Amino acid sequence: MMTNLFSVFDPSSSIFNLSLNWLSTFLGILMIPSAYWLMPSRYHIFWNNILLTLHKEFKTLLGPMGANGSTFLFVSLFSMILFNNFMGLFPYIFTSTSHLTLTLTLALPLWLSFMLFGWINNTQHMFAHLVPQGTPAVLMPFMVCIETISNIIRPGTLAVRLTANMIAGHLLLTLLGNTGPSMSTILLSVLIITQIALLVLESAVAMIQSYVFAVLSTLYSSEVN
Repeated sequence: MMTNLFSVFDPSSSIFNLSLNWLSTFLGILMIPSAYWLMPSRYHIFWNNILLTLHKEFKTLLGPMGANGSTFLFVSLFSMILFNNFMGLFPYIFTSTSHLTLTLTLALPLWLSFMLFGWINNTQHMFAHLVPQGTPAVLMPFMVCIETISNIIRPGTLAVRLTANMIAGHLLLTLLGNTGPSMSTILLSVLIITQIALLVLESAVAMIQSYVFAVLSTLYSSEVN
């Protein structure tokens, strides 16, 4: 039962013996209408407002570093994760963000680049971060260990948080959907309403998790300056 349940996340379907599931990562780009690129439509204005708001927020979080256009990286990261999260809500579309393969590929290089930049260019600042201000001398060795561990697990927590949230909602929808054939008509109508409510909730989770991933990445970047 558990094997069949988790099989919905397997990238196993293929066309002409070619596994094309991971191409769903780029489906968001294909679904944007051509009018979006050619004229300032309502979708264009709406999306631009979101991007401008994120740009201002990330610029504030990054401080002086945000002045050189580095916010573009985090806004693009937000957009990519958001598109993939939303694509996974459609039937028969592979959810790439429910796999650690993708989320770790995003989180690990970011964290490594931040750490290398910080330790090479701002070594004293990075050492100062290991001991919070006002820490008693007796607790300093323990604080260094705790801060070091918390820094090392950051890419893992970023990746697992996004993956776990995507898997949890999809599993719940799958479990409820599997009970449908054995239900009466009245219970089936209740199930459909519940499924719609869960789908709305999953849409909110898709937005929130992409925002959380981008904001935490921005905060980790601001700490190395």
